[in-house]
Amino acid sequence: MIRRWLSMATLIGWIVRAVVFGSVVMYGAMGEILTDKAGHLNLGTPGIMCTGGAFGFAAAYAYENAVDNPNFLVCILVAVGTAFLAGALAGLIYCFLTATLLVNQNVVGLTLTIFGVGVGKFFGTYVIPEGAVSTKAVFANKVFIAKIPGLSVLGIVGELLFSYGFMIYLAIVLAIVVHLFLSRTRVGLNLRAVGENPATADAAGINVTKYKYCAIMIGSGITGLGGVLYVLDYGNGTWATAS
Repeated sequence: MIRRWLSMATLIGWIVRAVVFGSVVMYGAMGEILTDKAGHLNLGTPGIMCTGGAFGFAAAYAYENAVDNPNFLVCILVAVGTAFLAGALAGLIYCFLTATLLVNQNVVGLTLTIFGVGVGKFFGTYVIPEGAVSTKAVFANKVFIAKIPGLSVLGIVGELLFSYGFMIYLAIVLAIVVHLFLSRTRVGLNLRAVGENPATADAAGINVTKYKYCAIMIGSGITGLGGVLYVLDYGNGTWATAS
């Protein structure tokens, strides 16, 4: 009986961790979907996620160490907002090179992966105390892994459905919003037209360059959220010089 209970608990633990890691990938996938609908293939997604995770962690770590009583909501806004902006900036670099300068998308994407990982590791080391190999944003980690009160204790159902941090549920909501945006709104349909046939979209009066920049930057910002979710939730809020 005890062995069976331990096996069930282990299985549930694996499922919960898989859902969290799957949500990290989901943010990257949603960001790439928006980029793809603009007619671009961004192979720099891993680098953008690393950049978002590094700067999001650094912002949350700096905030919780700068105030005596950090606020739950402010911590979320600081971490998520910084990660989104870092990802969007990386997307801006990618878009400028591929949409304006017409550099090969595959080359830029792969370079951005190397560059993003390097930038994330380089700036991330500044929040690690001298002589240490890692540091932890304790308060931010508690915020990101906080479960839904009352529902997470409802046995197996509570553990499987309600034992996640807020960013897992945000990913689900965001996926629905992205789907509705691309299929039910004029702007979304215009974006799809830009990706499928930019010359025809331009002839129809759609500002192709504007749509490309907005879609790629917003998509990259969403990708950056996957990075901060990985570090502050899946990675237990720990940033290390080697991981």
